[in-house]
Amino acid sequence: MTGETADSPDFTADDFLGGRLSVVQPRKGHRSGIEAVLIAAMAPLMPGETLIDIGSGVGVAGLCALCRVPDTRAVLVEADPATGGLARDNLKRNGFGDRAGVVVADVTVRGAVRRAGLTAVADHAVANPPFYDPASSRTSPAKAAAHAAPDADLDAWLRFAAAAVKPGGSLTLVHRAAALAMVLEAFGKRFGGAVVLPVHPRPGEAATRIVVQGRKGSRAPLAIRPGLVLHGARGHGFRAEVEAVLRRGAAFDLSS
Repeated sequence: MTGETADSPDFTADDFLGGRLSVVQPRKGHRSGIEAVLIAAMAPLMPGETLIDIGSGVGVAGLCALCRVPDTRAVLVEADPATGGLARDNLKRNGFGDRAGVVVADVTVRGAVRRAGLTAVADHAVANPPFYDPASSRTSPAKAAAHAAPDADLDAWLRFAAAAVKPGGSLTLVHRAAALAMVLEAFGKRFGGAVVLPVHPRPGEAATRIVVQGRKGSRAPLAIRPGLVLHGARGHGFRAEVEAVLRRGAAFDLSS
């Protein structure tokens, strides 16, 4: 990462995992946050394994996974070349350049996995796809590429993930809660044993996000976990179990 980029008014350097990571990202447009940290914590990554971060943006989820689990490797896949360049620089900035690489590829294009040489390279995948259908949402031009995509693209993301992970490998994906039926349908074609975790802003409030995790080739039944509540009834602080993930890099096991 050049000093000019890091110090530019168009970018910010943001701390993650209580300052263990410093990530440069654009000041405007899509900015990675809690969702990327959560899916990294929920991926069942073990030492010696490889994670693929699909639609990585500037690399927050992949970086968090690398920081949490020693002796692991990561592949960050991003469609936008400029954003992919930031992800590559962020890997170097945080000392993970020798454990990870960035591939620029559009995951919605058929055959992208094969052309990128990523067939069955990973033990686990994480994905934070665009949540909103541009036909039914208002999204600023600066955020459009990362936040909005046709709902039909979700199946392409699952197709890419299924081709990139090994048999028995997992996919952990975050999406808007209202898309649960669509997400489960996409998972059902390629990943079994789906585990659903609703994410609620506060006690008594409806879930706004879902995290869904499945295994390639699994025949286990669907499981819905008790919801994860981010904040208490008052104030803006995170609840203790969420704070442990966001600040201390704790794992969050969806299988228990």
